[in-house]
Amino acid sequence: MPGIHTLPERSDVTMCPVTHTPGQPVKLVTLKALLRPQALQRLSPAEAFQFCPDHLCDVVYFSPTQVFRVSDVKVPVFQKNDDSQTPACYCFGITREEMQEARDASMGAELIARIKLHIQAGRCGCEVNNPQGRCCLGNVTLAMQPS
Repeated sequence: MPGIHTLPERSDVTMCPVTHTPGQPVKLVTLKALLRPQALQRLSPAEAFQFCPDHLCDVVYFSPTQVFRVSDVKVPVFQKNDDSQTPACYCFGITREEMQEARDASMGAELIARIKLHIQAGRCGCEVNNPQGRCCLGNVTLAMQPS
């Protein structure tokens, strides 16, 4: 069937089947929240999924038998999309452009502090907003480091 991305069973389910990049475990709730309807209809919920962080790879999620690609996800994926409007912090709408502006103005620490305040206040929803399924603060902190 067109559009179905399946793989033969593999023994190593922690490496991306395309680039062999180590994957990061991601909870099922993340896939349920972020997969497009047609992709969600193909989801095998009993499988354990990994997130592929490789910028050059279009695989976002993979399991022993399934692959979901950038086109299967509702939002642009930070690790896979260089567009200035791509979110780095999905919960609070901080884009690559906003991070660059903060960095250029030497305001990176303030941007990070603002996100931390939201997290401490219990407003973070990264499990369902961030394709990585975990806190975006690491992405922002890394981007604020001098190049």
